[in-house]
Parts: sequence; C-alpha cells; structure tokens
Amino acid sequence: MSSNASTQVVSTGRGARFVIYTILLIFCLYYLLPLYVMVVNSLKPLREIQAGGMMNLPDAWTLEPWKSAWSTAQIGVQATGLKPYFMNSIQMVVPAVAISTVLGALNGYVLTKWQFRGHKIIFGLLLFACFIPFQIVLIPMARILGIMGIAGSVPGLIFVHLVYGIGFSTLYFRNYYAQFPDELVRAAQIDGAGFFTIFRRIMLPSSGPIAVVCIIWQFTNIWNDFLFGASFSDFNSQPMTVALNNLVQSSTGVKEYNVHFAGAIMAALPTLLVYIVAGRYFVRGLMAGSVKG
Repeated sequence: MSSNASTQVVSTGRGARFVIYTILLIFCLYYLLPLYVMVVNSLKPLREIQAGGMMNLPDAWTLEPWKSAWSTAQIGVQATGLKPYFMNSIQMVVPAVAISTVLGALNGYVLTKWQFRGHKIIFGLLLFACFIPFQIVLIPMARILGIMGIAGSVPGLIFVHLVYGIGFSTLYFRNYYAQFPDELVRAAQIDGAGFFTIFRRIMLPSSGPIAVVCIIWQFTNIWNDFLFGASFSDFNSQPMTVALNNLVQSSTGVKEYNVHFAGAIMAALPTLLVYIVAGRYFVRGLMAGSVKG
C-alpha cells in the first residue's frame, strides 16, 4: 500500500509539472509571437508581405530591408538610415549609465558609512525623485538646459538622464552597502585609509552584483526613452527611438513594412544583448540589496 501511495504521488507530480510546463510554453510562444513576426517579415521582400501571410517563412530570403534601415532609409529630410541615430544613442547611453552608476555608488557609500546630520532627509529627497513623472520635469528641465547652453544636444540628453537616474542608482547602492559591516570601514580608518581609498579598495570590489543591476536598469530606461529624446534633442542629436518613430512616420507612398520591422529590431537589440549577457546577475543583485534597507 505504501508502494502504491508513493507511486501515485510521483505520478501526480509529473502530471502537474507537465501541465505547468505546457502552460508556460504556451505563454512563452504567445509572448514571442510578435518577435517572430518582426524577424520573419524583416527578411522578406515587400511584395511577399503585401501578398499576405505574415506568419509564413520567406520564400525569398533577403537582407536588403536591414541594409536599407541601417543606411539608406528616409528619416526626415535626408536618407541616412538609422546609423547616425544609433551612434547618438550610444554616445548618450554609455556616459549617462557610467556616471549615474558611479555617483549612485558614492551616494550609497556616504549615506551608509559616512552618515551626517540630515542624511535621512537627503536620501528621502533622492528617493522621492524616483517617483516624479517625466512630464512634470519637461518645462523646468528645458529651462535649465537653455541656461546651461546644452539644449538640443547629446550632452544635454546625458545630463537629463543623469539627473533622473541618480535617485534609482543611489537607492540600489544605499540598500546594498547597508549590509556591509561598519567595522570594516572603521578598521580601514584606523589603518590610515581615507574616504576614497576605502571606497576604491573595499566597497567597489564587492559591488559587482548591484552594479550590474544598476547598469541594466539604467541602460534599459535610457535606451528605450522616447519622451526626453523627443523633447530635448534636435535633428542631429535625436536618439534611436525618436529616429525609429520618424522612420515610420516619414514613409510616403508605399509603406515599407519590412524596413520598419528591421529598424525596430535594431532598436531593441542592444537591450536584448545586455539582458542576455548580464541578465542572470540581475535578480541576484536585487536580492543581495533587498535584505536590509
């Protein structure tokens, strides 16, 4: 009887797992269906898409839509493709992510290991900044960029995303550094280590997991941003997302859906690659910074 009961439990467990995996597979296929449609149709000649059957594999495989989206598609006045705007996004994202991550690490370090009078108020204000809607800061930020003389430029976009991202990066590093024993800092001070020496030799080498979280979060938000890019850039400094919108809107006559699909995939590839390379560290870093706060 014990053997039968044991067999029944094993059988039920396998059946439950089969049902769960089947449901997950269905949801996964449903979620990936738009990506499949984009990839397949970006490799088709336009005539195949116009003939219908967007779910079908291409009869004639071609990379011409990708070449057109990258270098010859009509965006605005000139047929430059997405290449210059892709470079604008790279020039904007890399400094903004790097600077906001370093400043967030310094802020978290100060707010946990070098606390001063009013540090809780400062942290509360930085935390409050995380919840301010984008739309509220548009007019004040435009005024500040004009005063600084960097309106409509890539440095201006870097500044905007840096200001808006410091609150998040500070939150991540502050919660992460709160777990570090204060005795380590005191021992280093006794040995003669200063502020930056402790930060560089003790805190930073142990900050890998939370730094990955901050980088992924900042990179994704900044790269995918449309509102700030549309509001604070001119034609020569537009990021990839704004150029992709212009690519679709500026098409005249026949809509080149294959080129649009190729451009959309190009815009999504950097964030996808970041998650593929460092995604496994994302949850690990979040959990490491959520024990104590």
